[in-house]
Amino acid sequence: MGTPAQFVWQASTSRVVVPDGFGPFPRGTWQTVPPPLCWAIKDPGDTLDYVVDLSRALAGDTRDGIATLDVAISPSNSGDLSLVFSRADGDRAILWLTAGLAGTTYAVTVVVGTQSGRTLSRTIGLPVVMLATPAPFGNDITDQAGAPVTDQTDNPITVE
Repeated sequence: MGTPAQFVWQASTSRVVVPDGFGPFPRGTWQTVPPPLCWAIKDPGDTLDYVVDLSRALAGDTRDGIATLDVAISPSNSGDLSLVFSRADGDRAILWLTAGLAGTTYAVTVVVGTQSGRTLSRTIGLPVVMLATPAPFGNDITDQAGAPVTDQTDNPITVE
């Protein structure tokens, strides 16, 4: 009899964003506006974890962490990107996102309240692109242009 394996979830480093602008700056220097935050593209069929790492914003206060987490996604129509669930892990907000319409870049706004009373709000872009090739419809035979080959009664010819 086999021993059940214990699953330990760990966030993928490919879907982590770290907001800039929280480091110390020498007196008399001008800060530039940090570039917009953006996650790597996703396919509409993917359900994946996305992380907002706030460790730089909370640096110096080891007792502080995320206490509240609100997520808003725009646009938010039928079939658009949606939040499956969200969790906080110390100084990281973890979002599980699914669906989305190909060709759309979504704005995911994360508002975090910390245990010490800080509030941080960031918007991250998430482009959705069709990455998976859709399966052909049925077993239809197609010509070089992709059009179905039909018999004399216009019924598609299929492979059994």
